[in-house]
Amino acid sequence: MIAIASRKEVAELAGVSEATVSRVLNNVGPLKEKTKEKVLAAARELGYTPSSLARSFARRRSGNLGVIMPYLPKARLFSAYYFSEILSGIGSRAREEGYDLLMIFRDADEPLDYCGLFRMRKVDACIVLGAKEEAGELAALRQLKQEGHPYCLINQHFAGEGFHEVDADHVEGCQLAVKHLLQQGFTRIAFLNGPLAYSNSRDRLEGYMRAFQEAGIPADPSLLFEGNFSRRSGIAAAQAIAPQLERIEAVAAANDRMAIGLQQGLRELGIPADRMPAIVGYDDSDAAELTTPALSSVRVPFYQLGEIAAAKVLELPESGSGDTEQETIHVKLPAKLIVRASSLRLGGIQ
Repeated sequence: MIAIASRKEVAELAGVSEATVSRVLNNVGPLKEKTKEKVLAAARELGYTPSSLARSFARRRSGNLGVIMPYLPKARLFSAYYFSEILSGIGSRAREEGYDLLMIFRDADEPLDYCGLFRMRKVDACIVLGAKEEAGELAALRQLKQEGHPYCLINQHFAGEGFHEVDADHVEGCQLAVKHLLQQGFTRIAFLNGPLAYSNSRDRLEGYMRAFQEAGIPADPSLLFEGNFSRRSGIAAAQAIAPQLERIEAVAAANDRMAIGLQQGLRELGIPADRMPAIVGYDDSDAAELTTPALSSVRVPFYQLGEIAAAKVLELPESGSGDTEQETIHVKLPAKLIVRASSLRLGGIQ
């Protein structure tokens, strides 16, 4: 029996991904001439011709990597550090693989149908941002998994579902923030979290609680506040926190926008610098270094999350490929605390 070369072998010989091999031999999307030449040369050397490939794989036709974006009315998504960094990472890797990005915004008034994008050949793979723990979302994701389409979630996870996911360790991230505040001698630490419909909010809450448990200090449920990740919700939280500054020494916020809004709101309420609580944000956005005092924050590698998700999802086999043994994508990157003046007892704010 004559051994037939595989797409993986062609990819390894050419030094490219399997997705790139597929695109070259199916003439899908823009590709560099040098890349084409390497793939075609490798295919010829291994006796793997475009005609045999056409019979065995590649239903991909659009040349698009879809990115499902959340429905957030009046939100300036592309100015948000979280989205801009993730999209930059996705776009960088997609370009290397010869794919274009197709941005798809959820319609709040229509049921979610991610599989329809594949049936209409609008996308060859998709990445989902801002997934919530809701019945419609779960049904749409389960259908993607059942039909075998290449997809991946970023910065969200669903326990027990076995979805393809690329995430950061938000339990550890928030635990680092609260542990740092405890080490500064603060014990009455409030937490300004995001909506619990998001897994990363629940993870951060778990990290907050773990830090107190490790320190042997009971957490106070009355010090838990919720915003929606916007600066305005941080300003609103200042209204609730300001009257309690006699007992609130520090605040951990679930993102920098809320932390900066909290700083702004407290100042607008006339809170002087010597009565400001210590504050730690989350994300380590560019704005964190521009606040006064500079904002301590938990750095999340959003660019890398996007880059890894794009690379992984483009390596997944196409729907109907018959590969039932594919390994589930499960990546979790570490977070890192960046300490600045806003959280230090001697930083001029206490």
